[in-house]
Amino acid sequence: MGYQFKSLGIQSQWIKKLEKNQITEPTPVQTKTIPPLLEGKDVIAQAQTGTGKTLAFLLPIMEKIKLEEGQVQALIVTPTRELAIQITQEVKKLTEGTDIRSLAAYGGQDVEKQLHKLKGNIHLVVGTPGRLLDHLGRKTLQLNNLKMLVLDEADQMLHLGFLPEVEKILQYTPQQRQTMLFSATIPEAVRKLAKKVTTEAVHITIKSETVTLDLIQQMVVETTDRKKQEALCEVLGEQKPFMAIIFCRTKRRAHALNEALQEWGYLSDELHGDLTQAKREKVMKAFRKLELQLLVATDVAARGLDIEGVTHIYNYDMVQDAESYIHRIGRTGRAGEVGMAVTFVTPRDQEALRMVEKAIGMKLKSLGQASAKAATFKEKQKKETDGKRQEGRKGEGKQTKKHHEKKEKSRSDHKKGSKNKKDSFARSGSNDRGKTNSTTSNSNSSSRRNNKNSRKKSRRPK
Repeated sequence: MGYQFKSLGIQSQWIKKLEKNQITEPTPVQTKTIPPLLEGKDVIAQAQTGTGKTLAFLLPIMEKIKLEEGQVQALIVTPTRELAIQITQEVKKLTEGTDIRSLAAYGGQDVEKQLHKLKGNIHLVVGTPGRLLDHLGRKTLQLNNLKMLVLDEADQMLHLGFLPEVEKILQYTPQQRQTMLFSATIPEAVRKLAKKVTTEAVHITIKSETVTLDLIQQMVVETTDRKKQEALCEVLGEQKPFMAIIFCRTKRRAHALNEALQEWGYLSDELHGDLTQAKREKVMKAFRKLELQLLVATDVAARGLDIEGVTHIYNYDMVQDAESYIHRIGRTGRAGEVGMAVTFVTPRDQEALRMVEKAIGMKLKSLGQASAKAATFKEKQKKETDGKRQEGRKGEGKQTKKHHEKKEKSRSDHKKGSKNKKDSFARSGSNDRGKTNSTTSNSNSSSRRNNKNSRKKSRRPK
């Protein structure tokens, strides 16, 4: 165990940390990126979320940090607070039990706490452009000794208008530094930035086809904007997703859709830029702990999030380009699991649909036309699914904390179980779910109109 990471130049202390988190083999982006980074070269890497890119730059950083130098040696700049939190969590897993000290600097946090921590010896900082500039302006963050700079999700950084902030941050860094730029897409604006901030960089591309498509059943539902909400509810009732992300084009549409779903009794919440940091963290924690079934999100808010166990992706609003489509649906169908991606298409979305189909090299079938495929997919999903869904398909109307703990235990036990056990669960779980939904629908029809909170607690979505 760990031999492959060792062959890349990673020391045993970090390999043990990886093994502790059940990571034993490097991903393609790690295999291609780690060696040149350990050699001190600049890197420009195109890779989607879920490819292991975070460890691709964190492991070389850990190898090169010098504890005797108390100043900040590595800076990771991210476009969103959620991504900063996610990276910080990975940093903590690696640095636990070591003397490497890190700091997360993003909006919505207590500035005084950050200032207090910055007075100590910090080796690594993860932050968003605005908060980083705030600290640099206060002179509470010094980058004079910076050795390594990471620009993560560079395309999203520019899309959100952070180019001026990034350029200002660069002015505080030494010219002699190692720069790593990671991006899901490399449009012209990112190329210009990469050329400006790197020197003789190694270019690495992990093709998006290797990230997605193979284990994802992709379909479309033709509808109108007026009937889209109803169409979504009908599909949710048919597919009964265990853990789904629903993508909307704007914050307003995400909020409106989430309110409608909650009104219908769905275990749903929203994620977008208008939420406070405390609310965003609360929503993500609830989704990861399976206290929510549906997460209604904008592309910006969900960018960079790597959430395990997502079974369904719903493109409530059509994407504007093929890369965004692949980035969205790539959040399901991971780690050998099958997934489902459904896109709702209105008449004005037809051109965008053709563009996506051309890019992925296949024509997406409508949900109605693909009943046979859907049946095959469901059977495959039963075989590939894990234990946490076994309990998730029983007692749908009782979503308690104890119930979720059972699902997590089922997942762990399942990994030690047999394939026959999977098949047995899938058949019985599916039947139980159908019975529960039918009973719950009838008994709660009147209470839905009177008590919204009661509905959310008592009813698993149809």
